[in-house]
Amino acid sequence: MLAFIWAEDRNHLIGTDDHLPWHLPDDLHYFKKITEGHTILMGRRTWDSLPTKPLPNRTSIVLTHRPITTPGVTTLGDVAAVQAYIQDHAAETIFIIGGRSLFAAFMNQVDRLYVTRIDHEFPAGDTYMVPWDQNDFQEIKRTPGQVSEKAPWPHAFVVYARH
Repeated sequence: MLAFIWAEDRNHLIGTDDHLPWHLPDDLHYFKKITEGHTILMGRRTWDSLPTKPLPNRTSIVLTHRPITTPGVTTLGDVAAVQAYIQDHAAETIFIIGGRSLFAAFMNQVDRLYVTRIDHEFPAGDTYMVPWDQNDFQEIKRTPGQVSEKAPWPHAFVVYARH
């Protein structure tokens, strides 16, 4: 199964200067809970933005033309190689975690969407989620997030399945 996981604000902002535009510990915990034990697939800039490399308890795959020498990380050189990997591992859940170009390349193939919807407009960033047709998906779960003093923005964890 191919899944996307991302967080976005009201305007679908997902990044600023190759980083998240917010610090939302509840979302980081959710990301960890959902992706642990699975494969995460990302572009090179997403890989470069990770604070810990590789993320523990996950198989990391990076789409890049430049090999990565970090032990335990697989690099794939192009979208065709990614498609072949997904096909060869169809029984597994593979999470695309960014960036935007990977989301765009696989939007027509994704089975499940895990979206953290933040009810706030952050200052304009430089990366927005690719448009997707909500008529192609059905909301199957919505869980309100925990608002805190450090992260005062209301948010919800929403899961969609393709019809």
